[in-house]
Amino acid sequence: MFDDTPSGDPRPQRTDDLILPFQVGDSAVRGRIVRLGPAVDEILSRHDYPDPLAQLTGQAAALVAMLGTALKFDGKLIFQAQGDGPVSMIVADYSAGGALRATATIREGAKDTVEKAQGAELHYLLRKGHMVMTIDQGPDMERYQGVTPLDGPTLAKATISYFSQSEQIPTAVELAVGRVTDEEGRERWRAGGIMVQFMPGEGGTRERGEDVLMADEDEDAWNRAAILLETVKPDELLDPTIAPEELLFRLYHEDGVRVFEPKTAHFGCTCSRDKVANVLSQYTREDIEDMLEDGAIEVSCDFCREAYRFELDESGKQFRE
Repeated sequence: MFDDTPSGDPRPQRTDDLILPFQVGDSAVRGRIVRLGPAVDEILSRHDYPDPLAQLTGQAAALVAMLGTALKFDGKLIFQAQGDGPVSMIVADYSAGGALRATATIREGAKDTVEKAQGAELHYLLRKGHMVMTIDQGPDMERYQGVTPLDGPTLAKATISYFSQSEQIPTAVELAVGRVTDEEGRERWRAGGIMVQFMPGEGGTRERGEDVLMADEDEDAWNRAAILLETVKPDELLDPTIAPEELLFRLYHEDGVRVFEPKTAHFGCTCSRDKVANVLSQYTREDIEDMLEDGAIEVSCDFCREAYRFELDESGKQFRE
């Protein structure tokens, strides 16, 4: 499922909207660090979410970017969390090429409840539910999907539980989202995350479901890497003046850390007028008439909030181009 290729010159030329893979020493501990600036600000600024939900949605975007860049093939990784709380769903996806987007749904009448959350509390906002990771390799390929219960007070803890249950991969994750004042004095959303996994096998790869067998030295290396990762502070993940390599050096300089070719992310939505029209074409004439308001149908994309308006022509039987 996951693969990393060493880079000849791994030093990234940018510190925002990138995902940097790394390896701790010569061990089987692999990881990724993500920094999102304009990409996550674009995602969250298009929605009027209360801050607790904006933070959780930004965490989902950071998480799916870290995981999506590890796919061995072109395709899309889709993260989905569904629950019975005031927030019914959070969805984020990362496509090959770096396109990243995310959205969330608040239950009707529950916005005030969401605003009262103490930060991005997963167990408060979604409550009981499940997490789904879907790998979409395209229309001609079978999808892979992993489903586990939402387990933990935070998205980071729920992700650790997901990999333990669905993939049997020891994992540690830290995520942070917040507003940071830029050089022009404007507040911008930023997101950061870091994760490590024990990945035995040649090149640090492993097959899903493979039993994890740790020698004593492996266990020591893993425990040390996971404990050190837990010392990361949210400010360190969000601070644009701290380069990803600098943060990795702070954590793992005693063991050594090797970085690999960085990947990039940018806000990108796949919606279009043609896609919306195709969906509408599947409805019956009666359904279309029920949707009409003043002779038109307006559809807004949940991800980018782009609005598409479809008006009936003079015949009243089809939409104008």
